[in-house]
Amino acid sequence: MALEVDRLRKRFGAVQALDGVSLRVEPGQIFGFLGSNGAGKTTTMRIVLSLMRPDDGTVTWDGRPAHAWPRRIWGYMPEERGLYARMAVIDQLVHFATLYGVTRAAARKAALDWLARFRIAEHAGRRLETLSKGNQQKVQFIATILHEPDVLLMDEPFVGLDPINVKMLRSALLELRDRGRTIVFSTHQLEQAEALCDSVAIIDHGRIVTSGPTREVRRSTGHRVVRVAMESGDAGWLGEMEGVTVTRGGADYTEARVAPGVDPQAVLRAAVRRGPVLRLEVADPSLEEVFVELVGAIEAEEQTLAPGAGA
Repeated sequence: MALEVDRLRKRFGAVQALDGVSLRVEPGQIFGFLGSNGAGKTTTMRIVLSLMRPDDGTVTWDGRPAHAWPRRIWGYMPEERGLYARMAVIDQLVHFATLYGVTRAAARKAALDWLARFRIAEHAGRRLETLSKGNQQKVQFIATILHEPDVLLMDEPFVGLDPINVKMLRSALLELRDRGRTIVFSTHQLEQAEALCDSVAIIDHGRIVTSGPTREVRRSTGHRVVRVAMESGDAGWLGEMEGVTVTRGGADYTEARVAPGVDPQAVLRAAVRRGPVLRLEVADPSLEEVFVELVGAIEAEEQTLAPGAGA
């Protein structure tokens, strides 16, 4: 019962928004769709939900065309809020749930439970426009999930949330995943994807740059990261080693990128020889580092191939 996007293409005038986008989301996963603004994330989601037609390509859920499934299996949280600003919070939550066949009594109970969980139960009778942007975002999330969709698609769900509310939303998403929901969210906040996602895809200018399980994507560049803290506070010597580039220096620790083919253990052995050592760590690059490296390489290549480049 996977969600499969196959070779989607979409053009808006002179702009090729999607250029052969393909990805697969396994059931019961949290999947991160990562990219800069304008990369094609929202267009892809709208095509999945049949809110927009592709020029070419297909979308299926469990082998059937996505548009053939009842609307109630989908939950969609757009980046732009789609709620009624002057309507009471509880009234519109009940309203949206009943559109999917939920009884008013069940919708009201579930809505009040979620409002309490997100610490905004006292706002149930207030008009949405009187709430802070972060609390409006939480109401939008509740409206998206009250009918218990099988597949949840969210466009930049963490925008406008402070760290406490981000933690609440993370916890809710993990719970929904553990209850068997399939969750796809787009974001350019890569630390959120790294904390939550089983798998990710990076999209740039309408093309998938890389995709797969999060750990495999983090290892896709071939680089490793080492972090070394010396009692002397000085680990600048890392930059003198072949294939090692210092990316962060500081009194607490030094971080360096180790090129493919260079054994990170050689760095650690060198640190032990120089000792005393307070911290030694080998890690995969972060998603942010992978994103910058892969997307940056594509942009550099495009500039090189552009007409007149280097002239």
